[in-house]
Amino acid sequence: MPKPKSAPKAFAYTDGIDLPPCDDEEDEIVTEEEDQQNNVSSIQQQRPLYNMTAVYGDRASDQYHKYKEDVGLMAKMGLNAYRLSISWSRLIPNIQPHVTLHHSDLPQALEDEYGGWLSRRVVKDFKAYADVCFREFGNRVKHWITMNEANMFAQAGYDLGIAPPQRCTPSSFFNCANGNSSTEPYIAAHHLLLAHASAAALYRKNYQEKQNGLIGINIFTYGISPLTNSTEDLSATQRAEDFNTGWFLSPIMLGEYPETMKKNIGSRLPSFTKTESNLVKGSIDFLGINYYYTCYAKNNPTGLVTIYGHILADMAFDLIGIFDDHQIETPFRPWGLQNLLELLKNSYSNIPVYIYENGQKTLRGSSLDDWARVKFLSGYIKSTLDALRDGSNVRGYFVWSFVDLLELLSGYKAGYGLLYVDQSDPDLNRYPKLSATWYSQFLHGKSVDPNITTELDNNTPMLSLHNASLSSLPL
Repeated sequence: MPKPKSAPKAFAYTDGIDLPPCDDEEDEIVTEEEDQQNNVSSIQQQRPLYNMTAVYGDRASDQYHKYKEDVGLMAKMGLNAYRLSISWSRLIPNIQPHVTLHHSDLPQALEDEYGGWLSRRVVKDFKAYADVCFREFGNRVKHWITMNEANMFAQAGYDLGIAPPQRCTPSSFFNCANGNSSTEPYIAAHHLLLAHASAAALYRKNYQEKQNGLIGINIFTYGISPLTNSTEDLSATQRAEDFNTGWFLSPIMLGEYPETMKKNIGSRLPSFTKTESNLVKGSIDFLGINYYYTCYAKNNPTGLVTIYGHILADMAFDLIGIFDDHQIETPFRPWGLQNLLELLKNSYSNIPVYIYENGQKTLRGSSLDDWARVKFLSGYIKSTLDALRDGSNVRGYFVWSFVDLLELLSGYKAGYGLLYVDQSDPDLNRYPKLSATWYSQFLHGKSVDPNITTELDNNTPMLSLHNASLSSLPL
């Protein structure tokens, strides 16, 4: 399966790692103890709910020290771009980078001083931080992403309490010490939007023309379809799209929150002044999306306040089929990604899109023959290319992830990596999985091993087809 000719030359097939918080590298200048005192995400890693296995991310895959080796592996595989993050709390002390400014790692001092993203003061501080990044790194960075999964950060951090800063309405289900799930997610999201827009305006005014770069934002997305063709489920699907995609994209594209959100949330939803609306509107050159799950919307006017938090209660619907209770892998439904890209094309002016995360989860160390991942990537890349042929303005596709990492919820139990990292090895050696071989062959435009193609068609167990060493990657 050679690289399809329909993909434009500028299209990026690539890979990604966001170092903080999922792969928390050790810093040469800031000690581990100092970093844990300065970084919200580092402090949150000490809390059991932050990653469900209660493990620590002080070393993880140690890409801070092994970056030269990893970049060499990326080039060998055929990647032409790489997504990473700059850590706000650490900044002061050949492959095209796509750089994220905020990945859940707000400086702890700002959280302690004024409540972090719950205060408007964070907007000014984020703008100052972004200014340093643009000034120091802008000559080497052509794609800036202000926020990673901005919508999910607000929901997971301030409604469900399963991610930094772990705030929510305390209950028997959610283990939060403080928070208000009915108001704080919307307040934090509002300030994320204003901080993003302020940084984008600064970049465009002072840096974009001379640095010739682009700036965007990243959101977590689902492919959502109605469970039935009933009027109620069709309406629930629209609400789900408004609360998920529209929560950030509607202000960015139109200057206002979706009418559904205004109606259901009421006075708990902050509003934009005219000046703020103009600032936020049109504040991206491209949209980044992270995509894993295709699901169905079922109307539920009573909401799920007790179990799932207030945002889903405000949406008044149930999400059906996100997970399969009988397997760890993400259900294989690639048509959902194509439908989402069609939605972005038709509803949001066909804004340029980069798929910054897409990948399959498997048990860590279960096998180097990761057939589920090969099938997943093959299917979702095909859906991306089908959307591209249908006129979607998708510009690139990033596999999550290059190596096995410390994952946000599953710790070291499960991973998404194309390369296995041996945590018991002091050198943390990397071993390519079958998916790395397949992806590299695809990127180099080579015909994929016919045994792999046959296996994908048959979908049956098979013995190893490749030598588990770095030399197995095709050149």
